[in-house]
Amino acid sequence: SDKAKALAQAGAEVVAADADNPGSLPAAFRGAECAYCVTNYWEHFDANREIAQAKALADGIKAAGIKHAIWSTLEDTRKWVPLEDQRMPTLHGHFKVPHFDTKGQSDQYFVDSGVPTTLMLTSFYWDNLITLGLGPKKGADGKYTFVLPMGDRKLPGIAVADIGKCAYGIFKRGSELAGKRVGIAGDHLTGAEMAAQLSDALNVEIGYVSPSFDAYRAFGFPGADDLGNMFQFKHDFNEYYRGARSLEFSRSVNPELQTFAQWVAANRNRITVE
Repeated sequence: SDKAKALAQAGAEVVAADADNPGSLPAAFRGAECAYCVTNYWEHFDANREIAQAKALADGIKAAGIKHAIWSTLEDTRKWVPLEDQRMPTLHGHFKVPHFDTKGQSDQYFVDSGVPTTLMLTSFYWDNLITLGLGPKKGADGKYTFVLPMGDRKLPGIAVADIGKCAYGIFKRGSELAGKRVGIAGDHLTGAEMAAQLSDALNVEIGYVSPSFDAYRAFGFPGADDLGNMFQFKHDFNEYYRGARSLEFSRSVNPELQTFAQWVAANRNRITVE
């Protein structure tokens, strides 16, 4: 891929690996001291496949003798909202927030591997405003709105570019953070605060709209039900969710950590206002 070529040109040794092919992973990891492991639910929308990929990664780092791993994870929301809980719909028969639950469930694979692993909780990607089309929209009345079903609760978020820098900072801390669960974020902001900062950067008035969770789940785009449940989890358990993602810790491992205002300023030409 173009990204792999860019890494090679930057001096990285690029090796082939396929998380769907467990046999390819030990050889790919071999020779490395540390490994950052992440899966992408949104690539295929298949919860069982993501769980299998996570297990393959955990088995791979064990076979390769990795000394310190980071597993990019999220909460298993079923610990807060059991499947029989009617506050939010159960999806695919087994999950409340599939792209969260699969990662949280898979934490145990890394614990059981015996490899010293830091479980790193990530936050809402601000880049979703660009890549998933969650940025401001122009309504039929000509007014611009930023839609986020978070009410007046604050949403921890982070620039994707900062996740790798945080992981690097964790690796540099070594055994101090191995075996621990940590959370990262660049800012905790309400939807209204995000809309105001978007307005300033894009030079257009953008209002904040917070629909009900049911309305958001019914928007109909791929994964709307998953994201609707996700936002409800972040809203209903906001004190816990924010507490698990310390800005102070995040800055300690990544001194270059961006705030939302800094990220918007750097990416304003990529944020389309439709």
